[in-house]
Amino acid sequence: MKAHTLETQSTTTPEKALKFLKEGNQRFVQNLKINRNLLEQVNDTRAGQWPFAVILSCIDSRTSAELIFDQGLGDIFSVRIAGNFVNKDILGSMEFGCNVAGSKLVVVLGHTKCGALKGGLDAQNIEGMGMENLNHLVGHFQGCIDGLIKEGEERSSSNSDLLERLNVCNIQKTMQDIRHQSTTLNQLEKDGKIKIVGANYCVESGVVTWLDDNMNAEMEAQTGEMAISR
Repeated sequence: MKAHTLETQSTTTPEKALKFLKEGNQRFVQNLKINRNLLEQVNDTRAGQWPFAVILSCIDSRTSAELIFDQGLGDIFSVRIAGNFVNKDILGSMEFGCNVAGSKLVVVLGHTKCGALKGGLDAQNIEGMGMENLNHLVGHFQGCIDGLIKEGEERSSSNSDLLERLNVCNIQKTMQDIRHQSTTLNQLEKDGKIKIVGANYCVESGVVTWLDDNMNAEMEAQTGEMAISR
């Protein structure tokens, strides 16, 4: 299979881009990956790149977007940070991918059993390890954690139910942050030029579950225009 070209990218809609990823994950789960000549794709992309999607995912070694979605060289922009949240640098990368390079889809990809989110739940233990930068990173999840913990509930990474609720909340919160903190991406989505979606990868099955639009709308209604503190 050849790499995407300017022509194929220009005719790809956000819905079609999402379909590419859904079909790719189905192939991955069934171990039926497309036969690609990677050296040929190197040659095909030497003059330029025309990716159809930007995927924000965690640095977890099990969550390589190219593998999970069975994509080749030049197909997707892969942006990675522990806990798949956004800051100005990541938003700038996404703006480049969509507004300059022409990608049609932004995916916020979380995953089960996320170590960064576990660190957020066990933040007090991390503080004692002397890793000031890691401590800063896990602080980004505090807003979601505070809003999720029920009265009397244990705040611990061993609380698997809380961990997975935090995972979904973090995906939704990141989608909200993209729309609220990047006028460029927000306007592109309003104009129908891109779509911003959330997904959750299961590290046990390899299956990607796509977040329902109704779930995202519900969170927007609950939080309004007030961003949860990161």
